[in-house]
Amino acid sequence: MAVRAVRGAVQLERDEAGHMDERVGALLTGILERNDLAADDLISIWCTATPDPHSDFPAAARKLGIVDVPLIRAQELDIEGAMPRAVRVLAHIESDRPRADVAHVCLGAAAALRKDIAQ
Repeated sequence: MAVRAVRGAVQLERDEAGHMDERVGALLTGILERNDLAADDLISIWCTATPDPHSDFPAAARKLGIVDVPLIRAQELDIEGAMPRAVRVLAHIESDRPRADVAHVCLGAAAALRKDIAQ
């Protein structure tokens, strides 16, 4: 079994805790589903957000029942012109998939960040 990394991103429509949980939860669920993963396949999850969300931490994994996977949160650089209210995920996984077959997920407006992997 190989260690792989899978990326994801989503843009929040508004800075509200419930909305963040919903959108980040959809992102994590999409990553798991598109890669045929279970929670046991997750090694760790990095989650970053742009500086503008203030309502909550992007920690939807815990609310999805992913409780024993190490999580770390960080703030993105505050770059002029960057997409606002963006949350990005980098999950390290165990998978037999070749690296080229790992499905990265960008939801909604975040598809503009990586048109090559947009959903």
